[in-house]
Amino acid sequence: MANIGYIQVVRHCNHFCGFCSNPSTPYVHTFDTMRALVDDFVARDYFGVILTGGEPTLHPELPRITEYAREQGLHVRLITNGTRLAEPEFARRLASAGLQLAHVSVYSVRPEVEAKLRGIEGTLERAFHAIDAAHLAGIEVNINCVINRLNADHLDENIRHFISHHPHVKHFVWNNLDPSMGRAEVNQDEFLHRLRDFEVSLQRALLLLFESGRTFRVEKVPLCYMTEFAWASTETRKIVKGEERIVHFLDAKQTIRQTRFEHVYSPACDHCSLRTICGGLFDRGDGYDPAELAPVFVSRDAIVKRILFDKTDPSARFESFDAWRRDFDERCRESEQGAGVVDGPQQGGPPVGFVNEDSLRRYAGRRQAEARRAEQSGVSLEPDARPPDASET
Repeated sequence: MANIGYIQVVRHCNHFCGFCSNPSTPYVHTFDTMRALVDDFVARDYFGVILTGGEPTLHPELPRITEYAREQGLHVRLITNGTRLAEPEFARRLASAGLQLAHVSVYSVRPEVEAKLRGIEGTLERAFHAIDAAHLAGIEVNINCVINRLNADHLDENIRHFISHHPHVKHFVWNNLDPSMGRAEVNQDEFLHRLRDFEVSLQRALLLLFESGRTFRVEKVPLCYMTEFAWASTETRKIVKGEERIVHFLDAKQTIRQTRFEHVYSPACDHCSLRTICGGLFDRGDGYDPAELAPVFVSRDAIVKRILFDKTDPSARFESFDAWRRDFDERCRESEQGAGVVDGPQQGGPPVGFVNEDSLRRYAGRRQAEARRAEQSGVSLEPDARPPDASET
């Protein structure tokens, strides 16, 4: 299995997205605290690590932890808004450290929409420069996009732009907005969409990519909204292959381990031929309406075979479809019985960062600055993330 883990390197950012699900906290990392998490992934025989945030390029030890993780044999990836990656020298430095893949987040190729989503002007051109700087440095570039109310109608427009202006980008990832945490939870009225809002533009975008020979993944979108490309659902691929994910959150949640990727369903889902491999509706924030789900009637096994025998996927572990079916049926039985369920906070692992007087003071300063940004942009600020036993600074 190609299990890939996440480390939140920092939890502050130089942008102010109104739908951010992982905003600032007073927790901080040093190289040593990050190294312990890398070592844990190595001990678990993970394939790779994704360095994320906040904006991970703001941590001064990013090149060093990248180099260390690569030396341990992990495939090293980065999720970034591109602000620092746009600097050619910084891109070359990360490439020299061993960074293999950069996910650059671009939400809309319409400058006014991107500025509204980012809470700051001028970010789009900077992201375009980052895409090219990383490519010239020898780093593979993917594009990340969070689907939200402001871009749901023109996802295919984004793809046309990248095919025309950045043809070297060959892989795209969509994440349906998570309304359950952080700033996203308190700004649902402004940024949360209906599933039907993106149905047409997402289909057009996926078709453009497929016909151009590019690859893509879609996260937190039920299969009834992407049936033709169900094999590209990240939840479906994890369910089929029996993978897990560990996320080291730089906040009070600490380490979360996921082995199940099923969420919310409607009664109609009971009649769907893809029910057993569909992640359903990611609705922990009670933002989406399960009534928008509908059954589809296509071959589940054809989708499974496309995932299992994908030659571009390094995680193949089943010798045959029959071997997979026996394993999958057993996993389904264990899930129904509640056996082997390990989702949720993990005990006994290395701590994820720490809080001290200095980090609390810096956090208080960021909260004041972010409150001013929130007032200027008309969005709500998320609840304070100080630990319950931390004193006001």
